Amino acid sequence: MNECVDVIVIGGGIAGCSTAYYLAADGVQVTLLERFEPGALASGLNAGSLHAQIPPEPVLTLGESWAQGFAPALPLFIESMALWKEAGATISAELEVSQDGGLVVAANAAEMRMLESKIRLDRNAGLEMELLDAPALRELAPYVSDRMIGGVLCPIEGKANPLVAAPVFAAAALEFGARVVTDCPVSAIRRSGAVFEVESPKGGYRASRLVNAAGAHAGPVAGLAGARLECEPFLQQLIVTERTAPLIDCLIYAAGERLTLKQTKAGTVVIGGGWQAGKVANGLPQVLQPSLSGNLRVAVETVPALASLGMVRTWAGAVNASASWRPLVGEMPGAPGMFVNWVPWMGFSGALAASRVVASQVQDLIPPVDFDVTYFSP
Repeated sequence: MNECVDVIVIGGGIAGCSTAYYLAADGVQVTLLERFEPGALASGLNAGSLHAQIPPEPVLTLGESWAQGFAPALPLFIESMALWKEAGATISAELEVSQDGGLVVAANAAEMRMLESKIRLDRNAGLEMELLDAPALRELAPYVSDRMIGGVLCPIEGKANPLVAAPVFAAAALEFGARVVTDCPVSAIRRSGAVFEVESPKGGYRASRLVNAAGAHAGPVAGLAGARLECEPFLQQLIVTERTAPLIDCLIYAAGERLTLKQTKAGTVVIGGGWQAGKVANGLPQVLQPSLSGNLRVAVETVPALASLGMVRTWAGAVNASASWRPLVGEMPGAPGMFVNWVPWMGFSGALAASRVVASQVQDLIPPVDFDVTYFSP
């Protein structure tokens, strides 16, 4: 074993890099192990949406009982919105964060009834939400299709640049004395008394505390330590258009179908929403034509002006997923000293608050985020 520190963080996505940053800023000796480069996988392949409200699509398909089960996690996302807002100034880097609101648009009366029901749970959790009728929607977002009859607005939602976020937090962690080891896949994790021993092709690492922030690969990483973690990867795909004049000024959702839309600082439009990708023979994700066509159809039906734009690129990647959508954050039961930072589906959005919670718990401090969950919180 060639290195002993206070904490080892496994995973160099936004969750792992921000955890390492918060720990290092608190004066903790921390080493981050990443098998590729910071932000190389899901954290750099997602759409960059910053979500805070209960996601509409699963409410429509799974019902209000699902929404009630998810609602206790909302304070985590609300706190994460605040941390994203201040992050650029705190670490003196451009993350392209803008929080101009998240707008869910409804195409029919059933979708509006769902939004009216959902908004009560959002507000009970502390979210400011505005219910919009058709005239209010037209005034707020005139680029949205006339077939939309209303919607809801969450003012604190928005976007950040996923291509720079994880690397920026990794660099900030380095400035506070953290070590970031890249091209370093973890091959074994053993417990020796009160110390975790982690093996990799670049040598061994020892620490009294271990944070599993491996995202879509968190399950296999937990398995290396003899633990079981109920999480799974989901292959999804995204689209980016050519640049255009300012068109979409907030994060757009469709209430009844899988869709997110946002315009980047560069003028391109990112089209997503969780459409499933496929796999090629070597296991790598690939874009599926039916999902591509379906995503484009819903996008144009929601914002008709998109029909005139050329598609520049489409790509696929694995993201965190679970049926409940509930975060797994904190110390694993029965595995003292082993912590998990894993937020499904909205992992980019919730990463900063989840990382701040885990960084505090690792130090036996009371987390600054009070969220009522049954996950791993004591």
